Amino acid sequence: MPNCSCVDMNVAAVAIKKHEEIPAERLAANKTLSEQEKIAEASRQFEAVLLRQILSDARKPVFKSSLTEKSATSAIYDDMVTSQFADSISRSGEFGLARSLASQLKPETKQPDSTSSPTTEASRS
Repeated sequence: MPNCSCVDMNVAAVAIKKHEEIPAERLAANKTLSEQEKIAEASRQFEAVLLRQILSDARKPVFKSSLTEKSATSAIYDDMVTSQFADSISRSGEFGLARSLASQLKPETKQPDSTSSPTTEASRS
């Protein structure tokens, strides 16, 4: 039987982003993230919540049957699978709602309007 110690295992380290473990209620107060990163993560978390709702409704059976009775254990398992599936879709960025939402929430920089300058405003008076 081969030795399966931790020393023998060649496991690549997975890079964890610094905002992945931050709950939504603590995201705004985090000093290590830029404003853009906070907006992007909040948008991603919102997308994941919405996807959870969509997926949980989609997985409900249309017709009730005595063959597909659910136990408390299977309901918990189904909820965990749905949650992980929604998070993985959201993290992939393929759904696109988070990206669209983040671009809408991004603070806009005001550009000077070329039609009204201070000199032309003063000369009109």
